[in-house]
Amino acid sequence: ILLLINGVMFVAEIILGLIAESTGLIADSVDMFADAAVYSLSLYAVGHSVAKQKNAAKVSGYLQLILALGAAFEVIRRFIFGSEPEPYFMIGVAIVALIANVACMILLAKHRDGGVHMKASWIFSTNDVIANAGVIIAGILVAVTASRIPDLVIGGIIALVVFRGALQILRLSRPSVKSQTLTTMEE
Repeated sequence: ILLLINGVMFVAEIILGLIAESTGLIADSVDMFADAAVYSLSLYAVGHSVAKQKNAAKVSGYLQLILALGAAFEVIRRFIFGSEPEPYFMIGVAIVALIANVACMILLAKHRDGGVHMKASWIFSTNDVIANAGVIIAGILVAVTASRIPDLVIGGIIALVVFRGALQILRLSRPSVKSQTLTTMEE
């Protein structure tokens, strides 16, 4: 279910983000793609050894790192070459994405203390909710100020959040790191 939700939202957000010329939506769509990949790898890791679960988390972390760099590149490209984000499109799509991500968090809540692969999934989902709220706020600011800057800022922030999540997952997936480390990192 999580994979399906994130896969559908990735396709919808990338298309609508390009139409709306919104770096925030494009960055969030990339994050949705990363989540779909994470859920695929987590599904693969279910029932496997801790080593395979950590390997699945490591692959997820590297994928998220690459996607974060791609989102950052898009923000820089649009800063240099310009864009005219459509604020009401941004807000509407971000609200739908927020609903989808809250549904994912509800589905994951009872498993968030499971293996490292499930903790990775939980981190990605919480990052998504934060990103969606940011896109909504950026859309409001774009509408009020008639400036693309709020969209570029939120796109950059989402890229940083995705990058930070990737580093957390990569730390968590190290062979010497115990699964309790995530609890310490979150506090």
